Amino acid sequence: MKNDIPTPIDLRSDTITKPTPAMREAIAAAAVGDDVFGEDPTVRELEAETAALLGKEAAVFTPSGTMANQLAIRSHTESGDEILVEANAHLYYYESGAPAALSGVSCRCLQGDRGVFNSADLESALRPPNLHFPRTRLVCVENTHNRGGGRIWPLERIQEVAGAARRHGLQLHLDGARLWNAAVATGIAERQWAAPFDTVSVCFSKGLGAPVGSALAGSKELLARARRFRKLFGGGMRQAGIIAAGALFALRHHRARLAEDHANAKALAEGIARCKGFEVAPSEVETNMVRFRLPGAPAPEVVERLRARGVLVLAADRLTIRAVTSLMVSTEDIHRAVHAIAKVTEG
Repeated sequence: MKNDIPTPIDLRSDTITKPTPAMREAIAAAAVGDDVFGEDPTVRELEAETAALLGKEAAVFTPSGTMANQLAIRSHTESGDEILVEANAHLYYYESGAPAALSGVSCRCLQGDRGVFNSADLESALRPPNLHFPRTRLVCVENTHNRGGGRIWPLERIQEVAGAARRHGLQLHLDGARLWNAAVATGIAERQWAAPFDTVSVCFSKGLGAPVGSALAGSKELLARARRFRKLFGGGMRQAGIIAAGALFALRHHRARLAEDHANAKALAEGIARCKGFEVAPSEVETNMVRFRLPGAPAPEVVERLRARGVLVLAADRLTIRAVTSLMVSTEDIHRAVHAIAKVTEG
C-alpha cells in the first residue's frame, strides 16, 4: 500500500542531519587504532587538520560539544574560580550545570544583546581583589550564538572584549560550535576568528553533518591537560576513527555548502513575514536560524499545530519558536514549510 503522507520537514536543529552516502563510505573505509594510546590515525588526522584550520598548535577530538566546552573550563580553572559568560550562552544555559558539577566553578553572567556583550560589560562584572570573592579566571564567548538566533559576533567586538580580558589577566575560550557558519557568512577565516582565544571548541555534528563529534583546540601544553580531563570525564575513546572519519569528511567537504543553509533560513524568515499574524525579523537572520512568534499563542501550542501540518520546530521560550536549516532541508522544503505556517492561523 502506497504511503502518501509526506516526510516531515525537520527544522528542530542542525543536529538532526544524517550521513550522506559519500560520508558513509568514508566511515566504512576508516583506518583505526586505539585513540587513548594515541594510535588512531584517522583521529590524529582530524585533530591536525582542525588545529591547522583554527591556527592552534593542537586539538583533541571529543564525543560532544558539551565535553569540549567543559574540558576548556576545567583546563583553565581550579575549583572555586569564577568564569564570565553571557547569560544565554550554551555552556551555561544548556550544559546541565556542568561548570559547577565538573569544575567546581561559578558563572558570573553578563547580559548581552542577542548574545553579544562588550568590554564595558566585562569590566563592570570584575570583582576587586579580595579573599571574600571567587577568583575570575576565564571569559567565554559563543560565536555564532545559539539563543541569539544564530547571531555572529562582530570581529571588532571580539577583539575589544579580548583586549579587556588580557588587560585583566584573564584567559579566553570560544564556544565555536557553529564557527563554521560565521566563517562562511562573513568570508572571515576560522583562524582569524579563533586568534584572540586560548581555546576554541568546534562541532562537526551540526551544520557540517557528521554523525558524532567535536574538538577542542589550543596550545600543546593546555591540550595535554585537556586530554587528561577528557579521560577523567569518560571521554577516552578506542577505535574512534570510525566516527572521526565522518567528521573529517564533513570538515573537508561540507563547510562551503553552509551558505545554502543560510540562504534557506533567510527565505524562510521572509516567507514567515508574509504569513498573517506571525512576527519575525528577517534582518536578524545572519546564519541558519530563524526565531519567530505568533502573538497571543504560546510557543508550545504553535509547535504542535505545525507538527500536525508536517513541520517540526522547537519552542525557544514561552512565546518564541526556533527553526534551523541544515543539509536535510531543501529549498522546496522551505516553500512547503512556509505554506504550512501560513495555514496555522486560518479558520
